[in-house]
Amino acid sequence: MPDTTVVHLLRHGEVSNPSGVLYGRLPGFHLSPEGEHMAKAAAAFLAGRDVTLLLSSPLERALETAAPVAAQFGLEVRVDERLIEPWNHFEGERFDIGFPALRRPANWPRLANPFRPSWGEPYASIAARMRKNAGCGTTRPAASAPWAA
Repeated sequence: MPDTTVVHLLRHGEVSNPSGVLYGRLPGFHLSPEGEHMAKAAAAFLAGRDVTLLLSSPLERALETAAPVAAQFGLEVRVDERLIEPWNHFEGERFDIGFPALRRPANWPRLANPFRPSWGEPYASIAARMRKNAGCGTTRPAASAPWAA
């Protein structure tokens, strides 16, 4: 029976976002205290597994989520640009009660096609980035590689 590589996908923990904006790829958004707790819990969950590679988005919140996993396994976090959030025209806009960004007529053309989507990076592009990334990894068999995105 061939060796199996297990890939664990790990989403970043809760983000401190007091302004309630859609932060997407914007810099400066870090984990909240609860997000830090989530990252530590994820590292504890992975304990006992054969984790040999740790890939992360370059965003602060992803790196902060990956840090406890890296410490748990004595690994270096390898940054991979392809793991970054999809880009979005609404980054920096508030999407709270009443969706103020959606009330501005200048934004309406960006909502024309929810299947592309017309407000940001097309789903096909996101999927292609992830497929390319899934093909890379460790040469060590039976490895487990968490991704923090």
